[in-house]
Amino acid sequence: MRFWIYRLLMAGFTLLLLSLILFLTTSVLPGDVGRRILGGTANDAAVAALNRELGTDRPAIEQYTDWLLGVLRGDLGRSYSLKMPVTELLGPALLNSFKLTLLVVAMLVPLAIAGGIWAAIRRGTATDHVITLGAASATTIPDFVTGITLLIVFSVGLGWFPISGTAPRDAGLLSQLHHLVLPALCMVIGLGGYVLRMPRAGLILALESDYARTAHLKGLPAKVVVVRHVLRNGLIPTIAVVATQIGYIFGGLVVIEVLFNYNGVGKALYVAASQKDFPVLQGGVMIVGAVFFLVTILGDILQAALDPRLRSGGA
Repeated sequence: MRFWIYRLLMAGFTLLLLSLILFLTTSVLPGDVGRRILGGTANDAAVAALNRELGTDRPAIEQYTDWLLGVLRGDLGRSYSLKMPVTELLGPALLNSFKLTLLVVAMLVPLAIAGGIWAAIRRGTATDHVITLGAASATTIPDFVTGITLLIVFSVGLGWFPISGTAPRDAGLLSQLHHLVLPALCMVIGLGGYVLRMPRAGLILALESDYARTAHLKGLPAKVVVVRHVLRNGLIPTIAVVATQIGYIFGGLVVIEVLFNYNGVGKALYVAASQKDFPVLQGGVMIVGAVFFLVTILGDILQAALDPRLRSGGA
């Protein structure tokens, strides 16, 4: 229990620290907010009026306290550029990013775990070398290179998939999936190699353990040994890695969503940064940070549920 309390306290403290850094870097250090929005040619009276309207002429500690209390109430402020609540602006974008993240996870986890199991069972063979070398190579390719290549080949060249990841408003489920295949595939290629190494390493360790050798000596078929004795223990470390990667997927959507013109949180953050719309930027980063910690803690809970040693604080 103390472990979970410690994890929750650390997550809360880290989010608080993140909120302070965000506020300082976007609202205080760069200078006058009204001047940044209106530009250098605006007169001082207009700048002062805008600062009063936005409340940015108040002391920094007062601005931060009000903003933080608003965040705790679910109020992320109002967009400077669109003049609407940040929660209404980021809500649909958040839902879109969840859709893309779910599709990435649905493609990534089965492929990476199946590849890891296949390589571990055939460890030391040509199949193992091809899988591990391909996985290692995939992790070295930047997402924007993979994304542009996919667009050129499958959208421009073959015409199999649309260039934009955003489907029309009235599109059905299949049409939405059709638009999301390439963005999701881009992330799966980038993360698959890293995730694949976890089940491979865990299963090789389990296959070479004493209990696996004992099961073989008892005459159990190799498939039975793997299914009954190896998979569960060998895949436990993968769960924590997958949970962490889900957080990274959600936080790393900026490049993918901008490249594929997909209206998610990543693209909203990019637009907010380019327009200096700091309430949207602050709210979006806080949401991404909260999702990252939530997914990581859920991964810890699932890992502890599968491994009794973690519940007792043993391993």
